[in-house]
Amino acid sequence: MTTPKIYTKKGDDGTTGLFSGKRVNKHNIRIKTCGNLDELNVWIGMIRNFKMDKNTQNTLLTIQQELMSIAAQLSDHRAYEVSKKKLTLKPTDKNNVIFLENQIDLISKELPELKNFVIPGGHSIISHTHLARCSCRKVERLISELKDKESVPNLIIAYINRLSDYLFTLARKFTYDMDVSEIKWISKKK
Repeated sequence: MTTPKIYTKKGDDGTTGLFSGKRVNKHNIRIKTCGNLDELNVWIGMIRNFKMDKNTQNTLLTIQQELMSIAAQLSDHRAYEVSKKKLTLKPTDKNNVIFLENQIDLISKELPELKNFVIPGGHSIISHTHLARCSCRKVERLISELKDKESVPNLIIAYINRLSDYLFTLARKFTYDMDVSEIKWISKKK
C-alpha cells in the first residue's frame, strides 16, 4: 500500500485551492483569514498544554473544533452564495455564541469586578492566553475585511468577537488560579 504524499506541488506557483477547486493567490484575503484562524487555533492548543480544570480544558477543545469548522466554511467562496440546504458543513449558529457567553458568565462570577485595563503577564499560561486573544482580534479584523468584499455571516463575526472576550476573561481566571497579582494599568494624569 502506497502512503499518500503530503505535498502536491500545486502551490509552487503561489496559489492555493479553495474547496470549490478554484485557485487563488496565497495572499488572497480569504486565505489570509484561514491562515490566521489556524494560528489562533494553535495558540489555543498551546493553552491546553497547561494544567487546568476539566471544564476549561473541554471548553478550549470545543472552541478549537468550532474554529476548524469556521475555517472550513470560509475556505469555500460559494458557501454563502448558495442555499444553506446545499452547504456540506453545519454553519456557525447562535448557540455557539451563547456557549461562549455562558462560559464568560461562569468564569466572571468568580472574579473581582474589573475597573481598569490589565497588564498582560505574570505566568506563561496567562501570557499565552493574551497572545491567543490578540490573534483572535487579528482574525476578527481579517473577517471584517473579507466581509467588505464577499458574503460572510454575521454569526461568524459575533463568534470571533465573543471568543476574544472569552480569552480575556480566561486570562484573568488563570491570573487568579495561579495566585498571580493582577497588574492594573492606571493612566497618568497630566
